[in-house]
Amino acid sequence: MAKLYFRYGAMNSGKSTALLQAAFNYEERGQRVLLAKPAIDVKGDRSIQSRLGVERAVDFTVTPDDDIDTAFHREAQRVTDETGDRVACLLVDEAQFLTATQADDLLRIAIVDDVPVLAYGIRTDFQTVAFPGSRRLLEISHSLEELKTICRCGRKALFNARRIGDRFVFDGDQVAIDTFEDVTYESLCGACYLEESGGLLAGRDDHAHRVA
Repeated sequence: MAKLYFRYGAMNSGKSTALLQAAFNYEERGQRVLLAKPAIDVKGDRSIQSRLGVERAVDFTVTPDDDIDTAFHREAQRVTDETGDRVACLLVDEAQFLTATQADDLLRIAIVDDVPVLAYGIRTDFQTVAFPGSRRLLEISHSLEELKTICRCGRKALFNARRIGDRFVFDGDQVAIDTFEDVTYESLCGACYLEESGGLLAGRDDHAHRVA
């Protein structure tokens, strides 16, 4: 039986690069793959872009209202009609932006269709709160793998801090793609995150909460 894999990490941990490398490895062995990502990730439009400069178009995108199982079967049938080949793997980038229902669909594709699914994404947002898609993937995936990167201090980075211009911010909408409104992100360890946030976790004064 095929498995659902969730490979997660802070920003700049090489998730998109790892996905594109996995796709290359399959195709080097003559196997067909499908690449997908949520439509909300407008960075690269309909492409997956690695920060190393590698880019590749996806086969389909999904909105929160889309049935990812239906989209997968449509594209898999297209591949079979065009080439006679069966899809060997589905690779999904920015999986944190999926809904919980769409994450469940990925598990069904792995189990029912016997097609391995490799999902890559960020575990938590800039307030250290799990994205709905990531939370569900952590609950149901057969295999979990953390892709690591380092903080500016040299420790392992855990969290994704949001900047607007040169200022860190710790409130706002959960999703803000780093191509608009001067939004950027920096991967920080727990100590550096708390230092920048003044002790805030999940948008609240955690120290004051404990004292109270």
